[in-house]
Amino acid sequence: MYNPYSLVGKTILVTGASSGIGRAAAVECSKMGATVIAVARNEQRLQETRGLMESGNHSYIVCDLTDMESVDKMIAEIHSIDGLVNNAGIGIVKPLKFINETDFTTLLKADTIAPIILLQKMIKKKKINKGGSVVFTSSMAALGGVTNGNSMYVACKGAISSFVLNAALELGPQNIRVNAVCPAMINTPLVHDGDTENEEHLKEMEKEYPLRKFGEPEDVAWAMIYLLSDAARWITGTNMVVDGGFSTVHIG
Repeated sequence: MYNPYSLVGKTILVTGASSGIGRAAAVECSKMGATVIAVARNEQRLQETRGLMESGNHSYIVCDLTDMESVDKMIAEIHSIDGLVNNAGIGIVKPLKFINETDFTTLLKADTIAPIILLQKMIKKKKINKGGSVVFTSSMAALGGVTNGNSMYVACKGAISSFVLNAALELGPQNIRVNAVCPAMINTPLVHDGDTENEEHLKEMEKEYPLRKFGEPEDVAWAMIYLLSDAARWITGTNMVVDGGFSTVHIG
């Protein structure tokens, strides 16, 4: 059956694959026929992700992407890939008057420097095949969907959304595409912390979305699959909005 979104025959590396968007990306890519290499720091949760995938020659690698020695070791284990989902990251919420250099450096290293350096190393070692696709996880925060307490996160993701433009320009001659997805609020463990007051606040926030609900990790994963597939072969240097209409109300 004709399917330009198929990932059959492609090897896709997914970082941050132990939970949330990364886990959904790994699982959904496997369902679309890809061979998946799942990467994260927690081996037990990586095994859980592996157990959710469709049958295939999938694998996982335990790696701390902020540790360059660990990254180099991981890259040495990989033969070549057709797609990189550069998703791993963290979040630190603090009002502007309480941010500090330690927190900012931690966030910057995990959310901005680590994914950019991973791509740089993969390109230098010629691990991404021609015709390959790189998808970063950015955020609507990078495009103007700001919220209180997220100034550090906005800065880090804003850098990613700008970086993909230049990376797309430089890697275009190698026929390697670089894009980002920019989700708004997604139902992940990072969002739901079990606090009753927080859950009530989240329910009120959902009402601000035209679709009256937050997204699910699979919603972002399906956007990633499009960008990884041959259906997006002429798309590079974009920040794809995946936000349930949030930007139409709060930005547009």
